Amino acid sequence: MTTWTATAPLRLGDRITVDPPVVLAPLAGITNVAFRQLCREYGAGLYICEMITSRALVERNAKTMDMIRFGAGETPRSMQLYGVDPAVVSRAVRMIVEDDLADHVDLNFGCPVPKVTRRGGGSALPWRINLFQDLVRQAVQAADGQIPVTVKMRLGIDADHLTYREAALRAQDAGVAYVALHGRTAAQFYGGEADWEPIAELAALLDIPVLGNGDIWEAADAIRMVRETGCAGVVVGRGCLGRPWLFADLAAAFAGGNQLTLPDLSEVARAMYRHAELLGDWLGEQRGVTDFRKHVAWYLKGFSVPKGLRQSMAMASGLGELADLLGQLDMSQPFPTDVLGQPRGRTSGARPVTLPEGWLTDRETRQVPFGAELSDSGG
Repeated sequence: MTTWTATAPLRLGDRITVDPPVVLAPLAGITNVAFRQLCREYGAGLYICEMITSRALVERNAKTMDMIRFGAGETPRSMQLYGVDPAVVSRAVRMIVEDDLADHVDLNFGCPVPKVTRRGGGSALPWRINLFQDLVRQAVQAADGQIPVTVKMRLGIDADHLTYREAALRAQDAGVAYVALHGRTAAQFYGGEADWEPIAELAALLDIPVLGNGDIWEAADAIRMVRETGCAGVVVGRGCLGRPWLFADLAAAFAGGNQLTLPDLSEVARAMYRHAELLGDWLGEQRGVTDFRKHVAWYLKGFSVPKGLRQSMAMASGLGELADLLGQLDMSQPFPTDVLGQPRGRTSGARPVTLPEGWLTDRETRQVPFGAELSDSGG
């Protein structure tokens, strides 16, 4: 990585400074209290909790209220909301402010999964540009200057229905603190390569910070994105799966350094146990270790693991059992450099976007689709 000049911190109004300008994207089932704490132990940034649906929050759904818990000393407390009805989203933001539930709200207009887009939410919503504008404006008004509101979006529904330019301008006019853009359409899902040119376009177009998202697998990718696009910071998603130490590399890179963390298997095993331990503190040991199972393959990607051991770890139900299994690894193995820069997590390619009937026929309507608001949380 080429050494470069340190970048300026990201400022969200006059209340929050993010230094380095790195944001952890909300990942369903991943970015819970434990994972956020683990990542924060490696490097600073803005760590957003899993996506929360506005209706579930307003109704104080028990699962949702548990999902929005933050760790002791976790600051700033950042929450991402999904919603389609401006009135419901407004009530949710007002509740967050009045009950002091978070310090920052991010609005989700980037989720491409069918259960969200079929209701007109996530990456489908900016197509209904007036509805989008109403939702963002009412969310900012409900925040009443007490907490910053930001938006995260994709390029559009597909190549024939791009929305990012007009949606970003309307979000800026509504008073958001930044716009984050993922360089893929909803139809691309997580396949192919992210297009960074629209990020550069927005960075030149807007007066507020623009953050770039998409294909940041290493700290070098983040620096290249900032250089090529002029964005004010980056949003990291799948690149940190099984690699929380990526945030240490990002912090060093944005400070002008060229650190590349290559932990051997003994260090990776310690990170795995720490992750499971933190999940156990949050959920209870059995539930925590069970939740950790999905992370095993990400942590061990590229390492040589005895036959059946990876599967046994993915079935562990206690910290003692996990520790015994980790002890069977060849701890002397160096980090497998051939996995650097490679996609992690979801890699699903292009697919048709599921939309409400008639969604594309009337872009100007402010009508909220029937049954649009989900009553449970998670993307």
